[in-house]
Amino acid sequence: MTDEQIAKKLRLKGKAANGVRDLLRSLVREGELYCDLNGRYGTAVQFGAMRGTISGNERGFGFFMPDDKEKPDLFIPHRALRGAYNKDTVLAFVKGGRMGDEGEVLAILERGYREIVGTFRRERSGGMLHPDDKKFSDDIFIPSDRTKGAADNVKAVARILSYEGRSPKGEIVEVLGESGDFFVEETAIIRAHNIKEVFPEEVIDAAEQQALRDPLANLEGRVDLRDQLIITVDGEDTRDIDDAISIAKKDGKYYLGVHIADVTNYVKWHSVLDNEALSRGTSVYFPDRVIPMLPTALSNNICSLNEGVPRLTLSCFMTVDKSGKVIERSVMPSVICSAHRMTYKAVTAIANGEAEACAQYPDLIDFVHTAVELTNILKNARESKGGVALDVKEAKILFENGVITIPDYERTISHEMIEQFMVLANESVATIMTDKGMPFVYRIHERPSEEKANDFRTFLREAGVQAKFDPSRVSPADYQNLLHSLEDSPLYSLVNRVMLRSMMKAQYSPENVGHFGLASDCYCHFTSPIRRYPDLCIHRIIKESLVNPEKARAKYKKFVTEASVKSSACEKNATEAERDVDALYIVAYMQDKIGEDYDATISGVTSFGLFAELANTVEGLIPLETLPDDSYEFIEERFLLRGTKGSFHLGESIKVRAVGVDWGSRRVQFQFLGKQGETF
Repeated sequence: MTDEQIAKKLRLKGKAANGVRDLLRSLVREGELYCDLNGRYGTAVQFGAMRGTISGNERGFGFFMPDDKEKPDLFIPHRALRGAYNKDTVLAFVKGGRMGDEGEVLAILERGYREIVGTFRRERSGGMLHPDDKKFSDDIFIPSDRTKGAADNVKAVARILSYEGRSPKGEIVEVLGESGDFFVEETAIIRAHNIKEVFPEEVIDAAEQQALRDPLANLEGRVDLRDQLIITVDGEDTRDIDDAISIAKKDGKYYLGVHIADVTNYVKWHSVLDNEALSRGTSVYFPDRVIPMLPTALSNNICSLNEGVPRLTLSCFMTVDKSGKVIERSVMPSVICSAHRMTYKAVTAIANGEAEACAQYPDLIDFVHTAVELTNILKNARESKGGVALDVKEAKILFENGVITIPDYERTISHEMIEQFMVLANESVATIMTDKGMPFVYRIHERPSEEKANDFRTFLREAGVQAKFDPSRVSPADYQNLLHSLEDSPLYSLVNRVMLRSMMKAQYSPENVGHFGLASDCYCHFTSPIRRYPDLCIHRIIKESLVNPEKARAKYKKFVTEASVKSSACEKNATEAERDVDALYIVAYMQDKIGEDYDATISGVTSFGLFAELANTVEGLIPLETLPDDSYEFIEERFLLRGTKGSFHLGESIKVRAVGVDWGSRRVQFQFLGKQGETF
């Protein structure tokens, strides 16, 4: 009700009625009541309000995304945002709309931005910071005494002081440099994602003190593996080496050891090092730098499994039969000494029997061939379980001596080897701890929602593909069988891409619901404690469960939820930052390729044009107005642009020419030349 309706209901007039109005406003300030745009007062429950987050739009409106993922998103007109901006946590309720999908913000619970990055425009009274984040729809007013001497057209970081008034008010806290400068733009992206490049002094000091410790000072309770042939296999530019492998074959069984850096020996729970690692959640990888989760004294030194030096590890031992089944598994603290720091390239060369590599590493010839045997067995075993082998490419951007290169995507037997071995170790460790009933941080990948699975089935039917799965209980085997049935079909790439879009995102959780993509009942992240907090967390649980399981259960029961939530959020933020920086490097790389022609695959179909992907994963936009037809119909559920003279669909092979780059949107622009096989 409005204040007038409430006063009338209470039969109050004059000063008493005004007192009701004052009381209601006081209760709103205290957060006990809320008031909507029509002046009606009520509780959050009475309004049917939900908690969630605002996703803004540069045109001023927004979308409300409820915390309860079962509830649909709501469109929020500009007036109904009530001063809420992108990333704000709010209470909102359904207001109406033709489809019942329009909402109104009832209250702002928490602001999404404390600081924001943008381009500063100087004015007489100070200036305005134009945010880089297009979803933040207003400029930030900077008073003249709060500009920190920033010149016109510089990139800067502003702290938001107030959200009151016509636009937010702030102060410049850091000037990054000239807008448009490549490295300034990269730094701006890093700042925008609140990724900390520098560690606090107390954290660096703590890491350096830990790095001075002798790893051999106390080996009690550890199995000594220093006399075994153990190697690491990584990319040539890897600096933090946290996993190593050993392998043997006897009586038709494979004995696989996966040895992971025991970071918990140096990073104690709730120490300054641990608190910093939890706040960061993950290392972040850019073409020109790595922003590590832990200081380099740990990540690149005492915890890194460097060649020829003893290192403390946590080892997962697995006995695998010839069908790929793990018949025995165990995990225990250990000490190793890596015999060789191998690269993917070198291991692949040995696997291929290249004379030079075999001569350089004669002790690894049998080792590698046994590892390849087991790799193929594990691949077949996972496939028989229904694991979904999606053909997902990841860009590899190299930056050396000021030169950007993006080689064609390559996946070798050595990459598959390490992937299969790490996945098996992750499964084995999760299974051991689940059997023990320990609190844990699982890596989960939920089955596609019924809605998404049904949309995918509709797409398949439209494409002429028979879909035999039930959307309400689709299984990994359903998706895998579908891909197998299309292996020799021109629709394979298209279906692969649409299938990926139908699937959920993997995340961390204290509850085990399995991993859909891997067709795994029990999975975790165990193999990268130098660069991922969940791995570090479960290492502690594993080690303490070996000594006192009851104490470990009580100690970590609540913490695994906090670690899961924070780690999932940090991973999402880091992934977005890496994607944004990669886009910046791709634009810089393609700037010198204007006018060159390429084979490409349609990787996205939208109402405003096509996205095309090159063999090296570079993606660019072909605007709708540049396509060879007067008008097109966008059929979203079929990922199709249908014109009067021809159509375009996801996964189609085409020829393109690079015609431009847009630094503002960090996007490459292509020109459509023709479809593969056509003369142009």
